[in-house]
Amino acid sequence: MPGMSRKAAVALAASASIALFATACTGQSDGGGSDDASKEQTINFWHAWSAPGEVKAVKSMVAGFEKAHPNIHVNVVANMTDDKINQALRAGGDKAPDVISSFTTNNVGKFCSSGALVDLNPFFKKADIDPETTFPKAMNEYTQFDGNRCTAPLLGDAYGLYYNKTAFEKAGISSPPKTWSEFEKDAKKLTVTKGDSYSQLGFMPNYHGWESTTEHYFGQFSPTYFDGGGKSNVAKDPAFTAGFTLQKKLVDELGGFKKLETYRSKLGDEWGPKHPFHTGQVAMQLDGEWRLGMAEEAKPGFEIGVAPLPVPDDQADQYGKGYITGTIAGIAATSKKQNAAWEFIKYMTTDTDAVVGFANDIHNVPSTLAALKSPKLKYDPRFKTFLDIASNPNSTTTPASINGGTYLVTLQQFGYDYESGRTKDLKAGLESTAKQIDTDIAQAK
Repeated sequence: MPGMSRKAAVALAASASIALFATACTGQSDGGGSDDASKEQTINFWHAWSAPGEVKAVKSMVAGFEKAHPNIHVNVVANMTDDKINQALRAGGDKAPDVISSFTTNNVGKFCSSGALVDLNPFFKKADIDPETTFPKAMNEYTQFDGNRCTAPLLGDAYGLYYNKTAFEKAGISSPPKTWSEFEKDAKKLTVTKGDSYSQLGFMPNYHGWESTTEHYFGQFSPTYFDGGGKSNVAKDPAFTAGFTLQKKLVDELGGFKKLETYRSKLGDEWGPKHPFHTGQVAMQLDGEWRLGMAEEAKPGFEIGVAPLPVPDDQADQYGKGYITGTIAGIAATSKKQNAAWEFIKYMTTDTDAVVGFANDIHNVPSTLAALKSPKLKYDPRFKTFLDIASNPNSTTTPASINGGTYLVTLQQFGYDYESGRTKDLKAGLESTAKQIDTDIAQAK
């Protein structure tokens, strides 16, 4: 499973705006860097993994590359945040990274529009690799911005539904819910009140509830965040109205915002063994593929079930889809070894055995269509749910923006206001949110 620091980084990136990237970088490549990838040379690779098992997995993957390319040596620097990476990309120099990886897909728009990372399209073309047939649809989408493919996917995260099979049996529920109305019904059936609180909550719907962010919910509604002209679409696409309406209804039906928040404030944190799903205090949980390993390590007193998240009733035929995000990798525009860097990127992100081996070691979802089907993948049978979500063409992601994930933070903030009752007019609130998103993007240009 990914380490706590990795997932915490992702969660923090989703909830806080990161400083804008440098607006001008030199050294952009046309897919024909000046270095000779067949000559002896060393490249610097900066990545964000920090847990011992993860760092070991990266070293193993690098060793595989160096064996295949004995003339290219990789100097690995671990535990690098996006802020540190940005500073180094801006400064350049011999110690700066030639290749970077980041957990924050929200920053792809910044990486691409600032010119901090080179466009990989010419490299893919020269290598005769078609990204659209190599990578799952959502991963192919979140690694580019405005036609600039400045990153490639390096393992992914898929979101699904975890459920307590013992609690399901006790409540007389025979299978996981597939539609939102079934989910609503099950969440209420699984909720057991105790005084003015709960002894068991069917599901924590509040947007502060660990992974239940607006973008993770809305992935099931297949929204269009921006129109063709790049303007916010949140006030026009009915998917957002439906998503906010259904979530708010669930909040109200499970006891109301205040009662739920009071209960949530006394529960364990997301990364420890006392996570409320592990302890049975919450019977269903929206979460990523890493939760399975964490939950089993906590030795819960029940059998864990895994399924795709339910979909809106009018999209029942798309059950099986989910929200996708993941790690990205790119080549620094300041690098003088871009051809050697490309050989490394190509190996990490498109070599099936390399992707499968890394996925096995990190316990993330593989990031190529071939790797998702590889017989060499090792996983708990329940993990296949996430492999299927990743390869499902109806699965969605959130699009890159020039100011990173700021628009998602704005939307989430509106979610807090709406679910708590501070904002009562959904239509007016979405219109105001759309204006704010457009203003922020205009200022970032």
